Amino acid sequence: MAPTLPAAVLWDLDGTLVDTEPLWIAAEHELADQVRGTWTAQDALQLVGSDLLTSGRLLQQHFDTAMTPAEIVDFLVTRVARGLAEGAPWRPGARELVLAYAQAGVPQALVTMSYAVLADPIAESLPLDAVVTGDRVTRGKPDPEPYLTAARMLGADPAACVAVEDSETGATSATEAGCQVLAVPHMVPVDAHPRRRHVTTLDGLTPHAVATLFTGLGA
Repeated sequence: MAPTLPAAVLWDLDGTLVDTEPLWIAAEHELADQVRGTWTAQDALQLVGSDLLTSGRLLQQHFDTAMTPAEIVDFLVTRVARGLAEGAPWRPGARELVLAYAQAGVPQALVTMSYAVLADPIAESLPLDAVVTGDRVTRGKPDPEPYLTAARMLGADPAACVAVEDSETGATSATEAGCQVLAVPHMVPVDAHPRRRHVTTLDGLTPHAVATLFTGLGA
């Protein structure tokens, strides 16, 4: 018997669907140059997957700058948008898996802490049924609100959904929402958890191959 496909698939964006993390890190370094602060590669990794205003507050404290968290976010988003306009590569196998789920009739949503101005153009290029962005929720990742919102928009039980994530922050959000998590670590590790399955790449994965990973958990 073929494994059961999930009720819905909920996709993270940055580092999972598209390799935008280098753009965010470059923007953070540009901010550091502007405020004459120091920013290391290790510092940058601490922000991967986080809600943007949370990142803005951390950057404000780190640099002890007069810029507000909202102004810092605007600075970063403007520069990442500029980079995306020049093109950012899809993560291996990600776009193909989205298309395969669509062909199988599985509803899908984008669940990202990027703002709509960045996420919507990417979402419009994919057969997605809903989009949840950082500026459309009250509490961002690692809070479960983004994934609960996406599941509700799709009319799906979160426990019957698979979330695809590349960071511990995002995986925590999805796990706390009750989702099963397909972890594809990219720049930071993702901890083990009974409701998580780890893969090194999405390249070559099919919906049924993913479902097989979650056999026994209701996926």
